[in-house]
Amino acid sequence: MQKRKTIEIANLVRLVRGKRVMLDFDLASLYRVETKQLNRAVKRNLERFPEDFMFQLTIQEVRDLRCQIGTFEAGVRGQHSKYLSYAFTQEGIAMLSSVLGSKEAISVNIGIMRAFVAMRDMISTHAEFSRKLEQLEYRLGQHDEEIAGLFETIKQLMKIPEPKKKARIGF
Repeated sequence: MQKRKTIEIANLVRLVRGKRVMLDFDLASLYRVETKQLNRAVKRNLERFPEDFMFQLTIQEVRDLRCQIGTFEAGVRGQHSKYLSYAFTQEGIAMLSSVLGSKEAISVNIGIMRAFVAMRDMISTHAEFSRKLEQLEYRLGQHDEEIAGLFETIKQLMKIPEPKKKARIGF
């Protein structure tokens, strides 16, 4: 159950301006509050949210996200929102639990932090795997001629010799 929840939360993480962030409306949904309530709580505590914790999306970023993930689908409230969404980094999300202050917010934040950690672990594992693969390719590249010769020898040994034709006696 917890792992599924972590995956669901990880699917809400977006890459904006080279940072992994979650958007205000996704966070509001997780916290079970309206987006305007979440943003109001943040605005009352702006000193807790410097630019590296939270930033407002530009019109172009909103358009790009709409194309990428299909947010604000036709007929859904918020399709033509007059307010640009806020994006929260991992640090900003951690700060949200202190601003919202409910037990629900704390519980949700724990799940979100686990999702960020799981993503970071997955990325580092992928990077380590890529590094090892490159090392292997490099080592194999150095031994290409030796390996090709070895394969040729093995192929020669695997060939079944053709039986010698016996000379026919008689007519």
